[in-house]
Amino acid sequence: MFQSKIILSVFFIVLIYKNHVDAQTTGAGFCGPYTLSQPVLINAINDTTISLLEISNPSGHCIKITNCNNIIIEKCLLGPSSGNGIDLYNCRNVEIRDCRIDSVSSGVFALASQIINVHNIEVKNVQGPFPRGQMVQFDKVDSIGNRVNFNIVENILGESYAEDAINMYKSNGTPSDPIQIKGNWIRGGGPSASGGGIMTGDSGGSNVKVEDNILVNPGQYGIAIASGTDIEILNNKVYSKQLSFSNVGIYVWNQYPDSCGGNRVNGNEVNWTNNLGLSNDRWNGGGCGTITDWNNNTWGAAIDSSILPLQILLNCTTTANLQFFEEENSIKIFPNPFKRKIFIENYSAGRFILYDYSGRIVKNILTNPGNTAIDIQSCKSGLYFYVFRSKQKNEFGKLLKIQ
Repeated sequence: MFQSKIILSVFFIVLIYKNHVDAQTTGAGFCGPYTLSQPVLINAINDTTISLLEISNPSGHCIKITNCNNIIIEKCLLGPSSGNGIDLYNCRNVEIRDCRIDSVSSGVFALASQIINVHNIEVKNVQGPFPRGQMVQFDKVDSIGNRVNFNIVENILGESYAEDAINMYKSNGTPSDPIQIKGNWIRGGGPSASGGGIMTGDSGGSNVKVEDNILVNPGQYGIAIASGTDIEILNNKVYSKQLSFSNVGIYVWNQYPDSCGGNRVNGNEVNWTNNLGLSNDRWNGGGCGTITDWNNNTWGAAIDSSILPLQILLNCTTTANLQFFEEENSIKIFPNPFKRKIFIENYSAGRFILYDYSGRIVKNILTNPGNTAIDIQSCKSGLYFYVFRSKQKNEFGKLLKIQ
C-alpha cells in the first residue's frame, strides 16, 4: 500500500536513480529559491526525488520516509521542527545532499536502513532531547555504501542542546566498504554531560572509518570508540577549550557487553582542555585490546579554534546570487581540496572569480584556453565558491582549501 501526506505545493520528480557520487567539498552550497511545503510523509514508494522544498513542522518531522528505495532528498530548507529534519525507517539507497537544516530534534535519523549517503548538508542548532540531538545518527544501518561525508554542523551554546554530532549506533559497514565519516566540520556542543563529536561503536558495530574531520569545542568528548570492532580513527583534528562539560579529546573504552577489538587510532592531531583546565587529549579505558597506532598521534598538538573558519555555514544573504548546479562543466579545476595552488583547464577564454565564504572576491583573473595555475597560498583554509564566465555560459562550483 502507498500512503502519502503531501499537501499544497509539494512537487516530486520521479527519476531513474543514479549511482551515488561522494562530494569533494564540505557543506551545502544552495540558497534557494524554495517552494513552501507542508511536512512530507511517504511510504513504500521508490525512485523519487524530493527537491527545493522549504518545510517546518511544530508537531513532528519535516520529511518522513518509510519502506522506500532509491530516494534523493536535495536542496531543501528544513526546520524549525519538534521532530527530525529527515527521518528514515527501513529504507534502502537514499542520498541526502545540499540541504540546510535548522533548529530540529536531529538533522538526519536513519533506522534499520541500508546504503544511506548523507553529504554536503548543513545543520545548525540541534535541539534534542536525548536520545536525539545529532546532525546525523545511524541506528542499525548496515551494508555497503553508507556515508556521512563533507557535512557541517554548528551548535551555538545557549541556542541548542546537542548530544553526539555524528552517532553510529549498532551500525556496520563491511571490511571492503566501511561506513565512511569523512571531511565533516563540527563546531559547538554541550551542555550535555554525555554528548560530543563523533561516536562510533555505540552499543556495538563494526567496520567504520572516521577520517579527515575537524572538530572544535564539540562537547564532552571529541571522537570515541565505545565498543565494536574494526573501527579506524584517522587523520582528524580535534580541539576544545576549557568548558564546564569538556572531558577528553579521543577515547577508546568498551562500555557495553559487545566485543571490542581490532581498532586503530592513527595520525590525529588533538589539543583538548578538560573542565578542570587540564590537558586531556586521550584516554584508553580498556576492554578493547590493543589499539593499533595509539602512540602514532600528535597529542598536545599546536592547534586551536582557527582550524575552522570563523564562518562555516553558508551565508545566503551574500551568496544568494550564486546558484550551484551539478552539471557537466567545460572547465576542470584540480586538485580539490587544494593546499597552495589550483590548476584550471578550460576550453575557452573567460574570467575566473573566486569568492570566500562571506562573498568577498579573493581572485578575479582573465584566463585563456589551456591550463592556468593560480596561487591561493595566502588564503585561509575553508570553503570557497567560484564563477567562470565565458561567452558560452556561466559555470559555478565549490573549492575547499586545506592546511
